[in-house]
Amino acid sequence: MVQLSSTLLYVAFVLYLVATLFFGGAIRVKKKEGVDRWATIGIFVTIVGFIAQLGYFITRWIAAGHAPVSNLFEFTTFFGMMLVGAFIVIYFIYKTSLLGLFTLPIAILVIAYASMFPREISPLIPALQSDWLHIHVTTAAAGEAILAISFAAGLIYLIRVVDQSKPSKRTFWLEFVLFFLISTLGFVIVTTSFRVAGYEATFEWIDKNGKQDEMVYHMPALVGPHEGVLKTEERMKPLVDMPAIINARKLNTVIWSLFSGLALYGLLRLLLRKRIAAALQPLVKNVNLDLVDEIGYRSVAIGFPVFTLGALIFAMIWAQIAWTRFWGWDPKEVWALITWLFYAAFLHLRLSKGWHGERSAWLAVIGFAIIMFNLVAVNLVIAGLHSYAGS
Repeated sequence: MVQLSSTLLYVAFVLYLVATLFFGGAIRVKKKEGVDRWATIGIFVTIVGFIAQLGYFITRWIAAGHAPVSNLFEFTTFFGMMLVGAFIVIYFIYKTSLLGLFTLPIAILVIAYASMFPREISPLIPALQSDWLHIHVTTAAAGEAILAISFAAGLIYLIRVVDQSKPSKRTFWLEFVLFFLISTLGFVIVTTSFRVAGYEATFEWIDKNGKQDEMVYHMPALVGPHEGVLKTEERMKPLVDMPAIINARKLNTVIWSLFSGLALYGLLRLLLRKRIAAALQPLVKNVNLDLVDEIGYRSVAIGFPVFTLGALIFAMIWAQIAWTRFWGWDPKEVWALITWLFYAAFLHLRLSKGWHGERSAWLAVIGFAIIMFNLVAVNLVIAGLHSYAGS
């Protein structure tokens, strides 16, 4: 069952790649030559991929005996699946091929990112042995996935309207966003490389409770654990040790990701001899900006209440049951609140202050950055009651 689950996830990943190519073909071929045919094949392949990933989710649930959203690999693959599902629904409403060309690569990066973490099925810790695991986590992930569609729409809008003929703050920040997407790919490449090489380094360290523990690195240690002692010979010693509240191994992964992303970004700039956004601009030259703006807004309008339900209301109910308090200022709780407040402000500025078009697109991009910070940095680096989600 586990092998079947892994195979279905791999099939879904490949089909999303193929669908992206068809959506790209739909953009490049003139309408009279059959854009609809390319787009139809693209959405069909996407749906088949989504069904395959849904099959992965069901078979892993059967194998595990609980909803597969209890660790970072499971949650992030579910987030990627929900992102594709949200795109399929929105595609049939707006019939925009360009959205597929930008949304599916984001989903592909999310799933590839997830696959770099341990994929073993393990028993649930006591705190997670509740039906609220299914209710809270799946609803929160679905809300974030719908909100992420607004990021894809916002990115399309900004690539189309930001003047690339001269450097500016707008070109810098747009390029900065694309750099972080490239860094995700860099993370996949560098993690796979060290995994194939079989790199491993063991440290003894002192955790935040003052107890001695063991930590295994699968990348050279740029930063080490609190009071860490390297036990593996002929391995790189860390440049600096982290305090016990920081998960040094996962921070080390983030740093390697940024370095590899910088190298990959530099290589792309050398090959393209222009900004990444400038290279993408020809793909969006015929986009209907009002339609893209509408998609971005509708995604937030739908995703916000779903996120509110899952990440705040259901989360507080479960927190009361599990920890006898609704709220505890845990890092994950704080960033869920920050995310909620940001999108509440987004809707307020959109509806009351008339922040449409480029302003709305920038807000959508910032919102997704907050979601990804919550997913990556808070899960990986900061120790808290939700740290099991990053295991």
